[in-house]
Amino acid sequence: MSDSALQLNEIAALTARFTADQTARLMRNAVSNVDVKNVALDRSIVAAIDTSMSIQLDTWPITNQKKSGRCWLFAGLNFLKQHMLSELKVDNFEFSQTYLHFWDKLEKANWFLTSMIELAERPLDDRTVACLIDDPIGDGGQWDMFVSLVQKYGVVPKFAMPETESSSNTAAMNNTLCTLLRRAAGKLRAAVANGEDANALRLGFIADSYRVLAIHLGTPPTEFIWQWRDKDKLFNRMGTMTPAQFAAKYITVDLNDYVCVVNDPRVTSPYGSLLSVDHLGNVVGGRPVRYLNTDADTLKTLVHTALKDSKVVWFGCDVGKQFDRDHGLWDAALLDYQGVYGVPLDMTKAERLQLGVSAMTHAMVITGIDVLPDGTIRRYRVENSWGDDRSDKGYDTMNDSWFAEYVFEVAVPKQDLPPELVAKLDQEPIMLPLWDPMGALA
Repeated sequence: MSDSALQLNEIAALTARFTADQTARLMRNAVSNVDVKNVALDRSIVAAIDTSMSIQLDTWPITNQKKSGRCWLFAGLNFLKQHMLSELKVDNFEFSQTYLHFWDKLEKANWFLTSMIELAERPLDDRTVACLIDDPIGDGGQWDMFVSLVQKYGVVPKFAMPETESSSNTAAMNNTLCTLLRRAAGKLRAAVANGEDANALRLGFIADSYRVLAIHLGTPPTEFIWQWRDKDKLFNRMGTMTPAQFAAKYITVDLNDYVCVVNDPRVTSPYGSLLSVDHLGNVVGGRPVRYLNTDADTLKTLVHTALKDSKVVWFGCDVGKQFDRDHGLWDAALLDYQGVYGVPLDMTKAERLQLGVSAMTHAMVITGIDVLPDGTIRRYRVENSWGDDRSDKGYDTMNDSWFAEYVFEVAVPKQDLPPELVAKLDQEPIMLPLWDPMGALA
């Protein structure tokens, strides 16, 4: 090991080489004064992108998740919103994100506590146990987790459970819940070791979790009066409805018909296989998280098919890579970091997954696509949930080059899948460990 120690003469040589490199000195001067992203931004790519699309479905304003990790819930409800606008004959409508956020947190608390009982005989440094304890109740989620919540709890309009300080800024609430649940994990493990009734304890900790959530988010409504005025100025009143009744009447799309299709190019995840992640989920007894794995071109074709059929598409990606937030642009070569630093940084998508460089970090909705007459896809229009004070009133533009490299999953109708992929849905999934990048929560 001592043979690897850096020698002072080696460091002096590095300094001399850097000082003699004019490009390196110029880059040092630039990056020490401005954000490196501004130096790396390829202006030719920015100038070549416009926001026009050959198919564009959105006509509604952008939502804002603010300082929370609820993108997957916002994206899921934005997906449902398209159908809602048609049903109500209105120009805009927003579901309550706080309502599903409350139930997701409570269900995640139960999922975590149930897992702690199940894994109580494993040591604390067992990797699965450690992963669960590290993030017992984060804000993130997946498509199947969204479906489980809607099917169990229904949905409500935003006025029925509006935003609170803690729904828009979740850090303080999450910190308290993490402390509560980690303490509970210790109590449950001790109860199992002593032969006590751990399930009775679990219910008490669920009650504590509910109390904290209700203090931060309010109590979810069991019913509300539903009435609205449509874009023809006609007043409509449906009267008192429960969240389940509201969902049954207005969610006309069958969520059971939607499948999460992913692009995981690692050799350990063969194309055509069904994937799942050990101990990943939110609702105990709910819909399991499953991914049907295939190539990126198939994902693109599925997105194009859905948009041609006037259906927006929920998707998950690694949002921060090769992205300019102010312009709202993604392109695989948008930020030339190799040019700035003069060192090789290129990796394949599979390598980025294997080595911890990339994972699903954000979920949004694709609302448009630009396709040339010969069928070549140029770019996509993306409904984000970061407010309307940036990009094209909050709508972002994704070049096709970026899709293949950084999009990981799309939720699409089962009927749009090729027959050979539909046949794979009944097979036993390859079970990935909880710490796998495909287990990351958007």
